[in-house]
Amino acid sequence: MAPDPLLVRAREAWRELSGVSMAFPAEGGVDVEVSAGSLLCPPGWVGIVALGDAAVVTVPSAGSVGMVRAVLRRLPVAELTDAGRLRALLPVADVLGPASLAYLDRSHFRPAASDDVPVAPGEPADLAALLASVPADDADECGLTDITSRAFVARRGGDVLAAAGYRHWPGQVAHLSVLTGADHRGRGLARAVASAAVADALANRMLPQWRARPEPSRRVARALGFRRLGAQLSISLTGE
Repeated sequence: MAPDPLLVRAREAWRELSGVSMAFPAEGGVDVEVSAGSLLCPPGWVGIVALGDAAVVTVPSAGSVGMVRAVLRRLPVAELTDAGRLRALLPVADVLGPASLAYLDRSHFRPAASDDVPVAPGEPADLAALLASVPADDADECGLTDITSRAFVARRGGDVLAAAGYRHWPGQVAHLSVLTGADHRGRGLARAVASAAVADALANRMLPQWRARPEPSRRVARALGFRRLGAQLSISLTGE
């Protein structure tokens, strides 16, 4: 069977972010390596990325790699991003995630638009105003402050109702960020602005990536044609 192009490209991007020579095992399973500079997770944490039937895991120091490797190699790949399962087997101090990882190619893209609010390129001031209008947790979760693409905004009069953009990642990955104002959700605005950002990424021959924890965000991704390929989880261990 021919390899899945989406899976191949997604794995290559995360492998590069690991910061060391490692690979998603071709036969399935997990590769666990030491990488103090890994970008799979915050500094000093264990980073776990499962895509398809294989996973890569980075550990911050040699002191814990043997323990982590022994535990994770006994688990099915589907359980590697199960925070509860890992808490039962490892000395976990804190957890980030899990977050689903979904990807899209041009052939499966389902563009969307708002019936009553146009989408247009935005300015930094537009993003600042939108971010200031939502709770701090929403602003942190969306990642709009980190985008390197232009922004796409839905605006009514002088008010920015929603915005989207993406950050350039290794492997020509476009990491999507989307935010809708709290009073304007449920009206399809997230789909509309995200659709504009995805179309821009595809026009630049990039691979759109949607990382999400909340289910409403995952629904937006599915509506646009994104396909979930795996998940990401970060854990900190006691003593690290």
